[in-house]
Amino acid sequence: MDHGPRRRLVAVVIAGLVPWTAVLIGTELTLVFSFGLFNTNPPELLPVYDYFLRFTGRLPQFIESWGSGVLLYVFALSSAVAGVVWREDVRLTALALAGAGLSQIPVFLGFNRRLNYVAVPVGSLVLLAVVWWYYLPAIRSD
Repeated sequence: MDHGPRRRLVAVVIAGLVPWTAVLIGTELTLVFSFGLFNTNPPELLPVYDYFLRFTGRLPQFIESWGSGVLLYVFALSSAVAGVVWREDVRLTALALAGAGLSQIPVFLGFNRRLNYVAVPVGSLVLLAVVWWYYLPAIRSD
């Protein structure tokens, strides 16, 4: 199956827009996105930049992997954009996406270790599915 650069780019963008980790704390929901945290009570979006550089001095180690995943995702997104406007090394894009997906596992595990927290690694599944569906066939055809 041929998934051209434009289709791969759309898949990568969608993978960045879905919540990477959904965290239920009692009756409140927090969604961890590639671009920030969204809390439902009160409804607010805290951009990833603010979270890591402005408001938080010391972070739990497990949440720091979210930042690593964001950096890997930005690399993958840049590579996918390059594939549309110039050329893309699909192996690098796939590796960055897989790394971003795997980086969310400590976030998922870290939240689930806390009392009354339930976390679901939605983004890990989506990012790894994009690698499997869109990038592995492209790698095999090279």
